[in-house]
Amino acid sequence: MILSRNVSHAPLVRVLLAGVLALAPLGAACAWQNRAQASGQQYRQTAQQQQTRDQLQKSQLQQQLRQGVSDNARRPNATDARTQRQQDEADRAQRARDRANQQDLLDRERGAPVLPRVVPKDLPTPAHSG
Repeated sequence: MILSRNVSHAPLVRVLLAGVLALAPLGAACAWQNRAQASGQQYRQTAQQQQTRDQLQKSQLQQQLRQGVSDNARRPNATDARTQRQQDEADRAQRARDRANQQDLLDRERGAPVLPRVVPKDLPTPAHSG
């Protein structure tokens, strides 16, 4: 013969339901906070990307301006091969610096490990012979 016992689960269900209802606002608050943090991070990331784009654009405009100045400086010395060569070397060096600065900016944006920047000391200007 099987004995059966009539057990009521109603009090247990009520306690569990009360617990769920008590914790629901906490869960909603945590979810809201996570969304707010994600939104803040996204805003900071977007602002950083825009700043990087602005700096790259500024760098490109400076390059164009320097190139225009360099082109104007070449006109009076168009026939002097030595001066042309020096100006070409100076232009190449400036373009290399510009590329390095832009790459550094992009590396920083991407979060790549970046070596400390080396700022060269001013070199003495060579004496010009007349």
